[in-house]
Amino acid sequence: MKKPILIGCGIAFVFLLIIPFMIGVGIYNGLIQIDEKVNKEWAEIDNMLQRRADLIPNLIETVKGYAKHEKEIFTAVADARSRLIGAKGVAAKGEAAGALNGALSRLLAISERYPDLKANTTFLRLQDELAGTENRIAVARTRYNESVERYNTKIKRIPGVFFARLMGFEKRSYFEIKDESVREVPKVSFE
Repeated sequence: MKKPILIGCGIAFVFLLIIPFMIGVGIYNGLIQIDEKVNKEWAEIDNMLQRRADLIPNLIETVKGYAKHEKEIFTAVADARSRLIGAKGVAAKGEAAGALNGALSRLLAISERYPDLKANTTFLRLQDELAGTENRIAVARTRYNESVERYNTKIKRIPGVFFARLMGFEKRSYFEIKDESVREVPKVSFE
């Protein structure tokens, strides 16, 4: 009779050791999973911030180049038109008309070769790209902060609170913009 009691006590003792170990493993794996989710969400924010950093200067320079090119042609067309209106005599009007035709030909040639190369289209594209990037950053920031909330809650609640510090899990910070100047929408200048 003593032998079955000893076996029962031994089995109970093993279960008392195995059960906390298994619970600890489960908690650790859960913390690892949510920690990796937070890391993934932060990488997405970082990716979008880099996208913004790469996108804005490139698009602005592209738009500046197109706007400058179009500005030169529109200026040439406007100047040629003014010379035609102000020209006196047949020779002067012919010369001004030739200049206007040349400016218009360049404008038409550019429009024919590059139908999308129009300032309004380019400016709209820039606005769409900037708005899209800002929206992506906002979504990534929201997802990151939600993941941080889940993670911080998990390491503060029982039983996570007992294991988190022992396993090296510490509270994560939210992605907050504290500098008010950073909260402003990026200013785009075409000067």
